[in-house]
Amino acid sequence: MLEMRSDILREIKQDMKEGREGEAGEGRDTYDIASDDRDREINLLLGDRDRRKLKLVDEALERIESRDYGKCEECEGDISPSRLKAMPFSELCVTCQDEYEQAQRTMHTDGGDSLSARVPSGESEPEVS
Repeated sequence: MLEMRSDILREIKQDMKEGREGEAGEGRDTYDIASDDRDREINLLLGDRDRRKLKLVDEALERIESRDYGKCEECEGDISPSRLKAMPFSELCVTCQDEYEQAQRTMHTDGGDSLSARVPSGESEPEVS
């Protein structure tokens, strides 16, 4: 988990460095500038994703210290070892994650906030790896 955290930090630093190096210079045409702007925007989006992942990893490290790692934050049951191996920062067991995602889809489809009080905070992007 600490290695994963170091890798994420390294990626964030690299994205920041690339963003600073991509400043518009003289002699560049509109297409080059637009392309660079688009690349910077993509890097910022990826950077946001890395920051969210870093937050999840940090929270998982805190759960390890408090001896709550591997316990579902919703039902307090055990998170399966295979899930933790695939996503070491998982906060929810598969069942609770499925319920959370279903509630998110329903909320998004309905456009309402009526379920937000029952939806646990946490893994909104389980595909992050």
